[in-house]
Amino acid sequence: MSPGRPLAPGNAIPPLCYNAIADRSQRRAGGPVFVMRCPYCQHPDTDVLDTRKLNDGEIIRRRRKCRQCSRRFTTYERVESVSLTVVKKDGEREPYDREKIMRGVRTACYRRPVSVQQLEQLVNDVEAAIMATDEQEVSSKTIGDEVMRRLRDLDEVAYIRFASVYRSFADIGKLREAVDELLENS
Repeated sequence: MSPGRPLAPGNAIPPLCYNAIADRSQRRAGGPVFVMRCPYCQHPDTDVLDTRKLNDGEIIRRRRKCRQCSRRFTTYERVESVSLTVVKKDGEREPYDREKIMRGVRTACYRRPVSVQQLEQLVNDVEAAIMATDEQEVSSKTIGDEVMRRLRDLDEVAYIRFASVYRSFADIGKLREAVDELLENS
């Protein structure tokens, strides 16, 4: 679990807020009890106000309130994916990072009429397609192609934005080819 930030007003995409810590003094059935620490005051005692399942139960969203400072924040729980390695174009390997895909898609969809739910669903679909291959390693090209295929159906401007970075267009001619290809297939 990695530390997150509280849900800030106006954020289009809610950040993941995983501040769980094991409290060794509290034990149930011989194991540690995990408590959610407040991201504002770090107090380990919070109350769950609301729990909702998202994406057919793949994600659990919880609204919490700190007993110390009374501030509210949101946490998201998701099953951690199997370890997957991404092989980049230059042969370098790095661990798979869902948030890296989300950042790229969020940037491509900036100021476009695409909802947070649509972005989450796109990334979920890309992740499901990658995991369905049952491979330990996946190329960054495979991931990029999956994102582009789904962005093309979601928003054409976002598709061109993503493609311009992903394909590293060297000049306006390459960009024009991508736009022409998009127009031919529309």
